[in-house]
Amino acid sequence: MGQINSKYLENYASRYSSEVCNKFFKGKQFISGQDIVNLTNSTQVNFFVLKELFSQWQSELEKLRSNPYFDYRDITVHEALTNFMNILSKRIKVEKSDFEPLLVKAVSEAIHVATDPVSYYKAEVERAPKDHINEYLKENRKYYKWHVPVISFLIDKAGFGLEKDPYLKAISANYQVIKDDLESQNLLLATLGDIAPFDLDAYLGSDANSQIDSSDKSFFDSVDKQETSPIPEAKEGEEVKKEVPDEAPVSEHESESAPVENTVTGPSGKLDASELRRQFEVESYPGMKSVMGSLAESLAINQRFMFTKELFEGNSDLLMHALKKIDSSNSFEEAVNYIDVRYVEEMNWNLNSDPVQEFLRLIYHRFEN
Repeated sequence: MGQINSKYLENYASRYSSEVCNKFFKGKQFISGQDIVNLTNSTQVNFFVLKELFSQWQSELEKLRSNPYFDYRDITVHEALTNFMNILSKRIKVEKSDFEPLLVKAVSEAIHVATDPVSYYKAEVERAPKDHINEYLKENRKYYKWHVPVISFLIDKAGFGLEKDPYLKAISANYQVIKDDLESQNLLLATLGDIAPFDLDAYLGSDANSQIDSSDKSFFDSVDKQETSPIPEAKEGEEVKKEVPDEAPVSEHESESAPVENTVTGPSGKLDASELRRQFEVESYPGMKSVMGSLAESLAINQRFMFTKELFEGNSDLLMHALKKIDSSNSFEEAVNYIDVRYVEEMNWNLNSDPVQEFLRLIYHRFEN
């Protein structure tokens, strides 16, 4: 990844944190642990705050254990201390002035892991105590919410020894294998947008004394452009013809010779399950896995945010209700019919939009795989 605009990141994290804190602490003196879990739409930001508090909690525990005058190895003392620390962890109570710096740090780290996961997780390995890398990663795993596959395989598999170098090399090698399956950085960063839109170009732009060449940008920039710009632009000089209403953009998953047609609806203009099945079964969609369990449990955080904002008018309860109803359907056809009758017209869905396509694709994988 090329050099980033650290000043933009600093200003953004401060502005974001100030707005969140001003809103939450209006009429409140403290924030609790449960409040932090649900503080913002960015789960990763929330859990990075908890990660820092967990680190502080561990530091307090180590201070107690390092006291040379008492036997903390005694089983009774150990059990009592563990119980005390567990009770303490459930009594998180932070004032605004102490909380805001934690949030600034969490926002910065969330942006780091979204845009450069290899660098972030390598830094995590560097932060780990010597000879206890795996223990550190296991303890903090619950706080990693974005690009987790980059690091999770190291936690699940033994054999890398105690030195840091093998871990660092393994992270880079694994990223090269799985990078096409990782979630788009734009969708992850979009979870910050309800508070303050994040300008990725400004972040990857220039500091006062440096200008970044487009070739120095991270791999994710090119992937995002491919994912969000599947429709070829008209060549210079070509006239856009408006009197061709039956034409639709060619999907990035279709061959150039495929007919340009709407494959989502049938002759009646309604969603057609057989047409959707025909479209999705020939796609190679690396980011989509078979849906295990309920749809709500299978949603990635970026999908939950996108569907809520783009398809369900910002109402997360409405999304959850729809997913529950779809889960109770007996077949893909029944689910598609329910979506068509209940949401397409009422919510004014654009059936060829990316959010609708991904939502329908998710339903397809729920019933067909």
